[in-house]
Amino acid sequence: MPTIEMEALVASHLNVGKQLSTMARDRPSQAAIRDPRHARALTFQQLEADSDLLASGFEQIGITPGTRAVLMVPPSLEFFSVTFALFKLGAVVVLIDPGMGIKSLGRRLGEAEPVAFIGTTKAHLARRLLGWAKGSVRLTIGVKSKFLCNLSLSQIRDLAATEARPTASVPSPDDVAAIVFTSGSTGPAKGAVYTHGNFATQIAALKELFDIQSGEVDLSTFPLFGLYAPAMGMTAVIPDMDPTRPARASPRKILGAVRESRVTNLFGSPALIDRLGRYQGGEFDSLLRIVSAGAPVAAKVIARLTTKLPRRTQVHTPYGATEALPIACIGSDEILSETRAMTDLGAGVCVGRPAPSTEIAIIPISDNPIKAWDESLRLPVGQIGEITAYGPQVTQEYFNRPDLTALAKIPDAVRGRAWHRMGDVGYLDEKGRLWMCGRKSQRVTTPNGPMFTISCEGIFNTHPAVFRSALVGVGRWGNHEPILCVELEPQYRNIDRIALTRELLAIGGKFDQTRPIRRILFHRGFPVDIRHNAKIGREKLAVWAARRLR
Repeated sequence: MPTIEMEALVASHLNVGKQLSTMARDRPSQAAIRDPRHARALTFQQLEADSDLLASGFEQIGITPGTRAVLMVPPSLEFFSVTFALFKLGAVVVLIDPGMGIKSLGRRLGEAEPVAFIGTTKAHLARRLLGWAKGSVRLTIGVKSKFLCNLSLSQIRDLAATEARPTASVPSPDDVAAIVFTSGSTGPAKGAVYTHGNFATQIAALKELFDIQSGEVDLSTFPLFGLYAPAMGMTAVIPDMDPTRPARASPRKILGAVRESRVTNLFGSPALIDRLGRYQGGEFDSLLRIVSAGAPVAAKVIARLTTKLPRRTQVHTPYGATEALPIACIGSDEILSETRAMTDLGAGVCVGRPAPSTEIAIIPISDNPIKAWDESLRLPVGQIGEITAYGPQVTQEYFNRPDLTALAKIPDAVRGRAWHRMGDVGYLDEKGRLWMCGRKSQRVTTPNGPMFTISCEGIFNTHPAVFRSALVGVGRWGNHEPILCVELEPQYRNIDRIALTRELLAIGGKFDQTRPIRRILFHRGFPVDIRHNAKIGREKLAVWAARRLR
């Protein structure tokens, strides 16, 4: 696997904003952003000029290198212009999922301590009514108007100097570029501190992994990934959907955008991939690749979608987390021809080989902090343990949360950077591929040893009536009773559930790891994460199952 040298990134002193400047110089007339719904677009030259103008105006009102600025702007031309303007200034962009709930969002804003708040009128109204970050915010900017704000974006542009200002000089790739909050779906939401080096490595790794070429067209249904497109020389097409609800996106509208803009690269959550695969509206003939992340993608979902794709087009499923991505990747050809069969037998889900400049190690499972990295922690090939990752794309801390940093990071004194504990369990096989067996916090602890969710669920998911299943533990930690929750495929909602239970128990009885499961509960629709609508909320299902069994 080719590598991306961190030393090269250090030498280049990359500010993420400079990547846009490079594209504006090399591809000035190419569309950088296209918003078909509102019939708006910006070329790379126009995006460069507008972000320069905003950067100059922001600087005049006191947003300077290191200033934390929360951005609550939906996918739009303004979202891209403002974000790149802040990057160019060397300000710190604070990105929080609006779908995480009002209380959680307020707490996260309090932790981030932003000085500037840039958002829509709705966001500013919530800020005023709910007191979001009232102890730190002193600069408020509205996207369309100055209602409830100090200034509007149009007024910021008017303040700007007539001459474009140069991109801020970033003395080190370790300078902070953003604070990106996790969704909080499997633990407390926390702000991963992104440096310019992290972003630069991610962009280079994604281009190398997927052979992305300048001039391509990208449709990203997750706003953060959409930001990468202009930095890679792609045209970013803004989809007609609610980005906080990808599971409800209209396949017709997505397919329409792909056809109209001749999209070559599509990023979507597993929930969206499932909707596209079930849609009967036609094929995606312009696509060179589909990328899906956020949760494991079932092989049957991938197989259904590939029937609508050109033979050359693969569905790639990169593995990673907000704190560290990409870590590994695998394509649909390998999944459908080889690893799917092993998943069906309880091997877990193969997430592929390490990404460029990434090292993966499996260590013993522990719920306690590990003070220092030691090579003796590594487990042998084939042994299940906790997944850890090392590389220049791995973030090194959580903002204002040293307690959570200590739990998730393992300092490596020899190499000078920390390993990230992914929060998942898995193993490496003889071919160097990583297999994921489940979330560490969701393992079911029985008197006879742990049971891992994804490994066990893969066995039951082979039944045609099962859309997805979820293994949960009921009872005290260490003495869990394993319960299988099942969500049915739509066409099997009226199936004889007593007979189906017998069939599923018979399937589980063929394997040592699933034989202890003796009870099965049917659920109408699993709780899922707010960001990708695909990560199963097994903690909530465990509470539900315990109530059902009383």
